[in-house]
Amino acid sequence: MSVVKHFISESIKKNEIDEFLQRELARAGYGGVNMSKTPLGTHIVIYAMRPGLVIGRGGGTIRELARTLEEEFNVPTPQISVSEIEIPELNAQVVASRIASALQRGVHFRRSGYWALNQIMEAGALGAEISIRGKLRTARARYEKFKGGYLPKCGFPALKYTRKAEVDVQLKSGMLGVKVTIMPPDAEFPDKTKIGESVPAEETEREEKPEEETEEHLKERNGEETTK
Repeated sequence: MSVVKHFISESIKKNEIDEFLQRELARAGYGGVNMSKTPLGTHIVIYAMRPGLVIGRGGGTIRELARTLEEEFNVPTPQISVSEIEIPELNAQVVASRIASALQRGVHFRRSGYWALNQIMEAGALGAEISIRGKLRTARARYEKFKGGYLPKCGFPALKYTRKAEVDVQLKSGMLGVKVTIMPPDAEFPDKTKIGESVPAEETEREEKPEEETEEHLKERNGEETTK
């Protein structure tokens, strides 16, 4: 297998695992998965709002997940750990799932979109964009976007810090797609500089000491010249 085909197959497998975990852990507030290979096997970190539901009673649920990943998805010796999501409003997967569940309950798409956008911005995000596509009001498919804050679309900050998630929801009118993009508050941009308000007292004292020493040396030199 060539290198290109290897990376394509690995990406497909990861997406399939992500969709599987999203279906199985919907009640637990699934927020994404991170997979990395180690010498002992495959380390899998599952992010969820309620880790207790992921682990299960006596660890039964997490053992069943490990067995399914090893048998059906050919993941070598999976080692699963669960991490709790501290701020769910800054997790794109959680927000997209909330919008999808609101649409299933019959909430208008504009109301659910603006509600989710306000929740994201109140949590401290620098910017966010929510896109809902499908048969929203008529038989013809269209899309609506809800934007807020500062959200770059290209460049290094967009590739490194942007959090994205997509969720599909089946309604009577047809399939709707929800896409959420969030720029977290800890993102750093190269075009923005920080200016300090004042210099610390320790640094000012260090700068003053050499000046005092030079004045004393000058006085000593002047005294020696007068005696001569």
